[in-house]
Amino acid sequence: MQGTNYLGADMSARLAANIEALAERRRREEREAPLSVRIAARITAFTGSMKFVVLHVIVYGFWIVANLGWVPGVEPWDETFVILAMEASVEAIFLSTFVLINQNRQAEAADRRADLDLHVGLLAEDELSKLARVVARIAETLDVPVERKSFDEIEKNVDPEQVLDAIGASDERHEEALEMKASTAS
Repeated sequence: MQGTNYLGADMSARLAANIEALAERRRREEREAPLSVRIAARITAFTGSMKFVVLHVIVYGFWIVANLGWVPGVEPWDETFVILAMEASVEAIFLSTFVLINQNRQAEAADRRADLDLHVGLLAEDELSKLARVVARIAETLDVPVERKSFDEIEKNVDPEQVLDAIGASDERHEEALEMKASTAS
């Protein structure tokens, strides 16, 4: 489907190519994921579906009805439902493990996307700073009055380390405030 324009005729060819490149990247990452991760993802997808719910209603429903002695010709095999409880517990252990594996994979992908977003944002900021310097020079050359203070602010490059440090400090203050609030509430 390369070159398909999903957003309409006005979408640039470059944007369409970027969308297709991202989709292809996701498909490639899914193909190249380790077998264990692909299996866990498929199990998680199935167990999170209505088919799985219906299957459980049927299986557990039959198990319960049969072991209550309500199905003619079927001898109860788990009258105290101990086997059912054990099976459900083991199933819950495995399902939670598969969900955690899938969540870890999704968290890694989210981290990569966040890193890409930060990188693109920093590149855009750098380009805008350069553009602001060019516009300021053009304005000076043409004797166009400009508010120099606003250009000075735009022309400054942002230091990624400073931004990350400020975000970290803000997060720490927020966590401390939550801890303080929790300790005063108890």
